Amino acid sequence: MNVTDEKRLVKVPQNLILEDRRILNMSGVSDVDSFDDRVIIVFTELGELTVRGNDLHINKLSVETGELQLEGNISSLSYADEQPKSSGFFSKVFR
Repeated sequence: MNVTDEKRLVKVPQNLILEDRRILNMSGVSDVDSFDDRVIIVFTELGELTVRGNDLHINKLSVETGELQLEGNISSLSYADEQPKSSGFFSKVFR
């Protein structure tokens, strides 16, 4: 196993810090799937996280360090259950 394989195996711990339902600081973020002023969908080490609210905007995003800071009127945080990854033809058709 080389050094790059070892880096992929190390998981970044995920922390969520919500301050006064206005500012959310996160770690363990791998990507942002989509965002608008009401919904932000984030891919994390623990699955897909959906942040809902009003007047949401991303202040800071660093995929290298896995950090994200967003601000707005945050009303909910919810994780989607992970679905098994299947690359078969029918799994792509029935999405």
